[in-house]
Amino acid sequence: MADSSIEHIHNIGIVAHGGSGATSLSEAILYNAGEIDRLGRVDDGTTASDYDPEEIRHRISINLSVLPCKWKGDSITLLDTPGYADFVADTMGGLRVSDIALIVVSAVSGIEVGTSTAWSFADRFGCCECFFVNKLDRENADFFRTVEQLRSAYGDRVVPVQIPIGSEANLRGVVDLVSGRVSTRDGSEALPPELESVVSEWRLRLVEAIAATDDSLIEKYLETEDLPEDELADGLHKAMAACQVVPVYCGSAYQNIGVKELMDGIVRYFPSPADRTFTTDDGEERKEDPDGSLAAFVFKTVADQFVGKLNYFRIYAGTMKPDSHVWNVSKERDERIGQLYVPHGKRLESVQSLGPGQIGAAAKLGETVTGHTLSDRAHPVKLPAIGYPPPVMSLAVEPKTKADTDKMGQALARIAEEDPTLRSVRESDTHQTILSGMGEQHLTHAVEKLHRFGANVTTTLPQVSYKETIKGTVDVQGRHKKQTGGHGQFGDVHVRFEPLPRGAGFEFVDSIVGGVVPRQYIPSVEKGLRSAIAEGVLGGFPVVDLRATLHMGSYHAVDSSDMAFQLAAQLAFREGIPKAKPVLLEPIMSVEILAPEEFTGPIISDLTSKRGKVLTMDQVGGLQRIRAEAPHGAMLRYAIELRSMTRGSGAYTMQFDHYAEMPAPEAEKVIADRKENAP
Repeated sequence: MADSSIEHIHNIGIVAHGGSGATSLSEAILYNAGEIDRLGRVDDGTTASDYDPEEIRHRISINLSVLPCKWKGDSITLLDTPGYADFVADTMGGLRVSDIALIVVSAVSGIEVGTSTAWSFADRFGCCECFFVNKLDRENADFFRTVEQLRSAYGDRVVPVQIPIGSEANLRGVVDLVSGRVSTRDGSEALPPELESVVSEWRLRLVEAIAATDDSLIEKYLETEDLPEDELADGLHKAMAACQVVPVYCGSAYQNIGVKELMDGIVRYFPSPADRTFTTDDGEERKEDPDGSLAAFVFKTVADQFVGKLNYFRIYAGTMKPDSHVWNVSKERDERIGQLYVPHGKRLESVQSLGPGQIGAAAKLGETVTGHTLSDRAHPVKLPAIGYPPPVMSLAVEPKTKADTDKMGQALARIAEEDPTLRSVRESDTHQTILSGMGEQHLTHAVEKLHRFGANVTTTLPQVSYKETIKGTVDVQGRHKKQTGGHGQFGDVHVRFEPLPRGAGFEFVDSIVGGVVPRQYIPSVEKGLRSAIAEGVLGGFPVVDLRATLHMGSYHAVDSSDMAFQLAAQLAFREGIPKAKPVLLEPIMSVEILAPEEFTGPIISDLTSKRGKVLTMDQVGGLQRIRAEAPHGAMLRYAIELRSMTRGSGAYTMQFDHYAEMPAPEAEKVIADRKENAP
């Protein structure tokens, strides 16, 4: 049985751009470790990690899978994360609790957006990085081209520890640069003569990279111009633990070439939790200690159809046992741990304890969700939250029938609890329920979940939250007078409307002197104006960024009332705003786009056609980063458009920035459409 002590545990976050073969690599590792008895295929829906019905149907990874296995006495837990940016919550959750980010890169495509994203997340969460150059058996695969891309993007600390033997259809195995061993499908063999100079060159680079991280190694290297295998191996282990060297492995996950050698490297070189520290929310750095106060971080929440809500967590300190109580530091609530599990994909294995470095799950915790810390009540330790990016795409969701209304609310709360990057709000301006997520696939999957939870909904693109404002100043009278058989109604106000700076909202000023409007009626004037600004005069949109100054008026001792002055204020509004140069305001979004440089021209051209404005452009990890501003109304389908424009290789983030005046021709179209579709 594998040693479960902290020195023999390895938590590996497997991350990649979609289609690079991360799931196939996980499958090959599990197969070699004897965890599964045959290699499943993504296209067949038979892999251990893609077990959700939607993953099988769409043939992509949607959820993070926890996949433990054992290799040569060590415990390896793979956290196989989705490769598509739409499902970034599980990618971030997986890396948050990993010690190493194993970034899978296609030898055909090279660096892609997902590669750069994985690298940035690994840096953010303090993971050390490692690359596996996959698909070397494919046509147009080029290991050395890919390595040079990686070194150019991420620096000279990126260095191969393996060299492939052959390429494309002739791929046969790999050469280990530390030991010099040659491994092929048929076993070990002598180094092919044509590879001697290449191996010598790259081994020298590896030795220099490792020696540069340790003073004693650099001295020995300068004396002998080489390092013994055992010292080189120890040096690589220490350098990886300190994130000073980023090793590059290679092979074909599909054909299981180079995978066993990667697994040997995980056991020999990759850091364990014993080599690492964790940081508390207040910045204190601690060792992972089984006898310390419990510190466990919840990185994923799912609604399991058999056991109910299931929370996945990693233990950083202390020991957790079944039938015990823990303290949810984030919610300040006691939670009872019933059974304790170790996930094996969709299978749960019951265990009697979990300690530092181990990943487990518990069911039916009352208020615990992703991002929470579980600890001891007497000595609470809080761990830093993940911090997810804002949603980039939204849909308006409405229940199909009245019976679906309550179900929809419950289902929305349930899927948002599972996925922190999904958000649902009731938009007060448009009276729509808005479901927001990370892209088209993400929202499609969320709606499918709503249906599975019994909520039948319809979806449309959301209405844009336009506003109205004024550019001029006007002074008007609002006079409400009505005579009936008994008491009449009388209210008379003089109001000056003037524009305020963008974002200032609405300001009411009382400038009445001499009691021409009694004090008890002034709040009624403000109330009437606040009611009126909810619907403007152009398209019925809310009016913002104006000051209304009440400076004159009159009243009747018998006929004046609160309601009369409210109505008078509303008359003043409807009289004055059309004369104050009203304009339409549109929400402007801040957009950051990451894509291969070859797509820069089409992206900028498209943004320009949307009335967008490019602010900056720079290189990040071998990709082009474009920062821009664009109207929200033009960006409602941008997730779909960018994917089409970049053949799936582009990604972006977007969030509201400010409101700006809409050009008259576009404003006229919006107003006409609003009037045409008014209920």
